[in-house]
Amino acid sequence: MARRERVTRMSVEQPLWRALTAYRLLTMLYAIGLFVTAQDRFDRPWVAIGYFVVLVVWTLATLPRVANAASCTKRFLTADLIVALAGILLTPVAVEHSRIVAGGPTLPSIWTAGAVLAYAVKGGWRWAAFASLLVGVANVVQRGAFSRDTLHNVLLVCIASIAIGYVVEVARASERTLARALEIEAATRERERLARDIHDGVLQVLAMVQRRGTALGGEAAELGRMAGEQEVALRTLVAGGLVPASRGSEDASQGALVRAVEEPDDLPGTSTPCDLRSLLAPHAGARVSFAEPGAPVFLPPVAAKELAAAVSAALDNVRRHAGADARSWILVEDEPDAVIVTVRDDGPGIPEGRLAQAEGEGRLGVAQSIRGRLRDIGGTAELISVPGQGTEVELRVPKISRGKAGSGR
Repeated sequence: MARRERVTRMSVEQPLWRALTAYRLLTMLYAIGLFVTAQDRFDRPWVAIGYFVVLVVWTLATLPRVANAASCTKRFLTADLIVALAGILLTPVAVEHSRIVAGGPTLPSIWTAGAVLAYAVKGGWRWAAFASLLVGVANVVQRGAFSRDTLHNVLLVCIASIAIGYVVEVARASERTLARALEIEAATRERERLARDIHDGVLQVLAMVQRRGTALGGEAAELGRMAGEQEVALRTLVAGGLVPASRGSEDASQGALVRAVEEPDDLPGTSTPCDLRSLLAPHAGARVSFAEPGAPVFLPPVAAKELAAAVSAALDNVRRHAGADARSWILVEDEPDAVIVTVRDDGPGIPEGRLAQAEGEGRLGVAQSIRGRLRDIGGTAELISVPGQGTEVELRVPKISRGKAGSGR
């Protein structure tokens, strides 16, 4: 079946770009408003008008440039800072010197901070410090002297921009860490799914070939020996990990890109609940007794499929470890909040510590084919075994699944 890839893009810094866009628009209007209310104090108002025409055109034309980090190039940042510095240095040409000495605003006023903040969001605190330094020098030049007010304004812009730049750098590092963690989780889940499929199919066939070949002898024994070697090698691969983590991160300007492989929808009508009884009934036979409720036992299709596969794995373990003459019983219970399936056999039971030893050897029948499947659909698997008294496996799946089956897939 075709598989599909879920792509999730995360960007903590994207809201900062939207805020910067709004800030540039609002501060442009604020700078124009200051000029309109105090134009009588300008010696050369036409200089201010010419600058504001350029400022309005530049601000509106470059709005797409501050939409994200990819669009905000170094060339744009340089030009944007030049526009801000030009406005500061043109202030003594347009306005009375007494107004400058009295602490009056520059032509771009607080719009200048937007240019510095763009440096901070794009390149971090070092870029912000560089842009703030140039703005501070321009303010000192236009006033003709160093004053307390100038120092206050420059420090305010510098500290704010550096702080924002540092936050952006931390956010990008957090995005990369989160993306890596999600990639590892996705790879681990895919490895477990492949391990279950391999255990339910390939490994069991190889084990059967080994047993039959050994029993037949001759050339068949050699074939059985080779099958046994391949079984050991494949178990080692399954236990060690089959799926390497992929490179899932792109440029931090677009946010962390995370790819997680989803399992295919191989059951028709995934939105229609499935009667679990129809999936378990084929197991009934001379050596397997099946007890079911009189009414349908509905579960989401994926949950029903995984639960039925876990029951199959439990019965396979009975046949392999308890012998062909062992009897099994399947009991289905439909409770108000959960569906419980119990698989019991009259075999010799499992010695204490054997399951942990088997898992360490790469034999993942219980760990993956049973417990792993139930964990993925939000359920639990409990195994009770007493040597000489058989084994009982209780599989519980909540009606409202916490796993992937609950998503309606």
